[in-house]
Amino acid sequence: MLKLTAAALGALALAASASAQDAVIQAGHVLAVPGEGYLTNQTILVEDGRIVSITPGFTTPKKFPVIDLKSAYVVPGLIDSHVHITSEFSPTGRIKDFEDSEVDAAFDGAAFALKTLMAGFTAVQDVGGPNDAVFGLRDAIARGAVPGPRLRASGSAVSVTGGHGDINGYSAEVMAAMTGSSICNGADDCRRAVRQQIKEGADLIKITATGGVLSNTAAGLEQQFSDEELAAIVEAAHAMGRQVTAHAHGKGGVDAALRAGVDSIEHGSYVDESSIALFKEHGATLVPTVLAGATVGTWVNEPWLPAPSRAKASIVAPLLLDMLRRAHEGGVNIAFGTDTGVSRHGDNAKEFALMVKAGFTPEEAIRSATVIGSQHLEMSKDIGTLEPGKYADLIAVTKDPLKNIEELESVDFVMKGGEVYKKLK
Repeated sequence: MLKLTAAALGALALAASASAQDAVIQAGHVLAVPGEGYLTNQTILVEDGRIVSITPGFTTPKKFPVIDLKSAYVVPGLIDSHVHITSEFSPTGRIKDFEDSEVDAAFDGAAFALKTLMAGFTAVQDVGGPNDAVFGLRDAIARGAVPGPRLRASGSAVSVTGGHGDINGYSAEVMAAMTGSSICNGADDCRRAVRQQIKEGADLIKITATGGVLSNTAAGLEQQFSDEELAAIVEAAHAMGRQVTAHAHGKGGVDAALRAGVDSIEHGSYVDESSIALFKEHGATLVPTVLAGATVGTWVNEPWLPAPSRAKASIVAPLLLDMLRRAHEGGVNIAFGTDTGVSRHGDNAKEFALMVKAGFTPEEAIRSATVIGSQHLEMSKDIGTLEPGKYADLIAVTKDPLKNIEELESVDFVMKGGEVYKKLK
């Protein structure tokens, strides 16, 4: 199980002692609605964890504590649409899966959730983790028992036998014991798997429509569900009010998932012009996870990574940046997402610089992690912008992130729901 350092324990104690407060925030620059530029010299009134008003000038409309952010740049709390909050990939990860219980995974997740929150991400979507651990952590955060970002979770991915998302590369006896109920074959069985995940608490359904890099199997990167299975999954999920997001690398799998009506694609390594047309036709969202590609690209010669994964990493890693450039130029709706858990928790904001490298302006990149992210998570009524009625989820940095997006890699102030987790020094 993850061991907390003294610094992490201190941060946990600070976060645990935070409480929702009524406050007056005096902010020099406010990116209230990313995409619409800064408001300057604004007063933000917060009551009961929500924004009551944002008004010009520095005022103290009530006898509330004043938070001085006059020299700072205030941005809505950031949203990462693709994380794995209960784990972090490492050379010992394959054995750790067998040594740890779901309780251990939940405690690891609590530590990673705190790191994520302190990095300025006030909401995340977990798309692949053990059901009991991730749903339990989600609920503990929601009731205030554990500090962390707002968490929407799929739980275990719905996958085909032997595909990405199933257990691979161990003895037959071990794999038989570790195969979960979300593994399915045939349209009817896949409907069952979707319904089972919803029964166990899934907020959305994650499927592995193609092969993946880190599964220990030489099964390629193309389509793994049949068209009939994909259609059954989407039908079953939508009938029960759940979105479907598809892990998909190969073009055939991406396109098949889009034609089946999935709501979003994770990764999309081989997206091309015809794929872009399908995204726009079906109103689907791309979650690009370029940081994951950059991370696995550093592992292609590491002996601890299984040979099939090394081979796939060498193929996929160079593709994601150019794919994102094509998708952005083609007008695809893009939500910020990192696949953190492959990369290190707390480093989520490194994705921003990669997005800018792919052609986004800094403000476009921030919009993908706020406005678009909130829409993607179906939470836009509560988060994503700084407007009256929404949660007081906001962060601040002391230098302008629209001039240097890397400023967001080290945020100076974090508030979630009116609770201050990191104070401006």
